[in-house]
Amino acid sequence: MVSSYAPHFGEENPLVGSGGSGTIFISGCNLLCVFCQNYEISHLRDGMEVTDGQLAAMMISLQKRGCHNINFVTPSHVVAQILAALPHAIEKGLKVPLVYNSSGYDSVESLKLLDGVVDIYMPDFKFWDPESSKRFAKSPDYPEIAKNAVKEMHRQVGDLVIDEQGVAVKGLLVRHLVMPGGLEETGGIMTFLADEISTNTYVNVMDQYRPCGEAAKYPQINRSLSRSEYNEAQRMARHAGLKRLDDRDWLSLFRKMGLT
Repeated sequence: MVSSYAPHFGEENPLVGSGGSGTIFISGCNLLCVFCQNYEISHLRDGMEVTDGQLAAMMISLQKRGCHNINFVTPSHVVAQILAALPHAIEKGLKVPLVYNSSGYDSVESLKLLDGVVDIYMPDFKFWDPESSKRFAKSPDYPEIAKNAVKEMHRQVGDLVIDEQGVAVKGLLVRHLVMPGGLEETGGIMTFLADEISTNTYVNVMDQYRPCGEAAKYPQINRSLSRSEYNEAQRMARHAGLKRLDDRDWLSLFRKMGLT
């Protein structure tokens, strides 16, 4: 099921370029975070069922509109369907890189099916503490699964490669949504990326958290992130040794869009 597809200009700079990232929002998600900003899509499965041919046509449409890549958003539970649609898209001339944009809650077995198929992996490493992932996503095994997933993603595609136009062509790009009161987890994730993946890992430390979905039921996260928390998260990333941090001011961007 697909909720929507369109050029997206709010993604990370190396994905957007001048033509935008060709996002295809998959309905549903295998990690149901209580604070999801796309709650209607992930939890309520807003969208419509599509065939392999229709999914392929969406990819071709986005490529024709000048998008630099095809960006599958929350694809973890539909890997088989994406693989079934790709031959149809390739027959019609699909050539742009494929982006796998997930929560990081991906099995290594599933990712191995995508080896040589996906060009750019963009997981969001959300939690470091199993208690947090248990409370906010009902998945106490998330940290261990995400660590193994990111290692496999990096094994396949390496560090992010950006062409002379500033557009990503291959590699790993990691997102981390900083949570209110969650700086200790941020530190753990940044240290892991620097020590066990690569200090050249391209990391977007995101400050765009705001209470959505069912967040009001959890007092700890029923507020927006403070500027001081975000500044400290950035400091932690640099202190860990990470050299490539996305420089977009996400808080200012979302304020301009009226989302905070």
